[in-house]
Amino acid sequence: MKMPLLYSVAAALLQARGKQTLVAAIGVTFSITMFITLLSFMSGLNQLLDGLVLNRTPHVRLYNELQPAAEQPVDRYTRGQRQHNFIRSIKPRNELPRIHNSSAILAALRRDPRVRGVAPKTQAQVFYNVGTVTLNGTISGIEAEQENALFAFSDYVVGGNYRSLNTVANSIILGKGAADLMLVTLGDVIQITTPKGDHVPLKVVGLFQSGLLEIDKVQSYTSLATAQKLLGESNNYVTDLQVKLHDMTLAPRLAKEYAALYEVQALDIQTANSDFETGTFIRTLISYAVGITLLTVAGFGIYNILNMMIYEKMDTIAILKAVGFSGTDVRRVFVMVALSIGLFGGALGLICGLGLSALISQLPFTPPSLPTVKTYPVVFNPVFYGIAAAFSLITTYLAGFFPARKASQIDPVVIIRGK
Repeated sequence: MKMPLLYSVAAALLQARGKQTLVAAIGVTFSITMFITLLSFMSGLNQLLDGLVLNRTPHVRLYNELQPAAEQPVDRYTRGQRQHNFIRSIKPRNELPRIHNSSAILAALRRDPRVRGVAPKTQAQVFYNVGTVTLNGTISGIEAEQENALFAFSDYVVGGNYRSLNTVANSIILGKGAADLMLVTLGDVIQITTPKGDHVPLKVVGLFQSGLLEIDKVQSYTSLATAQKLLGESNNYVTDLQVKLHDMTLAPRLAKEYAALYEVQALDIQTANSDFETGTFIRTLISYAVGITLLTVAGFGIYNILNMMIYEKMDTIAILKAVGFSGTDVRRVFVMVALSIGLFGGALGLICGLGLSALISQLPFTPPSLPTVKTYPVVFNPVFYGIAAAFSLITTYLAGFFPARKASQIDPVVIIRGK
């Protein structure tokens, strides 16, 4: 039969079962809407959580950790002799946790085409003095501009300006948690005690909030030169080199390469955040599983409706076959009915999913521990809409194919004789 005639028959069947058709289309619409909204919101949440950790974590961290030598001098002296040395309570060598020849390493890394940028850092353990009370603290000496370019440092400075580290001598960006404990604000001067016991005044030019309260109680930032001065070291004293790559997946291989080449310890981002990445994967998997389940349930609803339609339209199917419609034509008619429900419900679901996602993205959400977040995180990824549209058509096609095949096998003689 010609396709226009088949379209007319399919439209007549849809109109004859208008309420059931509408219910099936609403089921598809609801499934598509929730599928898109759920994935958009969960992806936004994953990006938010990833940003809290991954954006602040170098792809490769180079450092020099103090540790005992793998082979002790007595072992080298007695090598080849028939004896065994029992060595306990080994003390590490008396040296500073600095990266030797850091300037040359830094220059070499910045010439590496695989490297997007390198930010040096000097770590110092200090005490914040609050009257007669001392609080543990950690000060990181950084190059402010490089830190901001690679790790979005300015997003976490909730008071003041991070550039003040370069323009104000003996200045500090204090962790928000530490500032609250010490009751200080911008412009105040705090006293710290260095590892060598010196008391140094530092002016608060900014407040830093990472979103992790325990970190904000101890972590603060100064310029690289100020941190080196606090430790009483020269301007080439660096404890960490933070490397950002163009391709993060190269981090494990490059960490091993840099460790062997520069004789330092190296930690890649995948190793440092393996548990975190597992959590992100599981949340995404659950989102897809729930969304696909919704679409599958909608498909079963269409299947049941078409089954009932075929049962009630036995006479119509018999007449169609009696006047010349083949089994293939009948099957096409019912597949058209199913696909029409899927197309209408799917298109409406895409629009509703976009609208609901946009509405959620405008709702205010200002947690005190996340200063950069103002609304609920939502990701508008075209891939989600493509998956939803394709899966809705596949589901409705399969839901219509099996009842349609059943309808195509009906013998019109048996139906008419029974009447």
